[in-house]
Amino acid sequence: MTTQQKQQQYQAATQEINAILAGEKNMILKMATINCVLKQHLDYYYWVGFYCMNQGALMVGPYQGTLGCLHIPLSKGVCGRAARLQQTQIVTDVHADPEHLACDSLTNSEIVLPVFDPQGNLIAVFDVDSTQTGAFDTVDEEYLTKLLTAHFKEAALQQHYL
Repeated sequence: MTTQQKQQQYQAATQEINAILAGEKNMILKMATINCVLKQHLDYYYWVGFYCMNQGALMVGPYQGTLGCLHIPLSKGVCGRAARLQQTQIVTDVHADPEHLACDSLTNSEIVLPVFDPQGNLIAVFDVDSTQTGAFDTVDEEYLTKLLTAHFKEAALQQHYL
């Protein structure tokens, strides 16, 4: 896929997500919608989802794909590293990363971004896996960072179902 094709897919997905979530405040609804729309638009996405902060560890939240790891300590995995460092992680080949947790053996590359609330607190990490090696790059990071910032850090947020 060319950079231009990837940008076009992200632009279409972002436009759809923004339209659907206009005025939405519920964190879980936002997460579920973002997962669904991105997975529909970006064909190299194999697994996409959120791991939410829960008592100092990560717990699987809304996702699309095969069964995800249920709990991830901050000391383990690429998701734990992204949460611990509060920095985006792009892993070209997960099999070469000693910290990678193999929740699904078909995953070959991964991007994980920290998700912050309006007060700047880490509330989750956003994890995308691909069966392709080297699927993620700075284009993914740029579009996903803008999308997550707009819908979680800069938006009013209700963190519970009710």
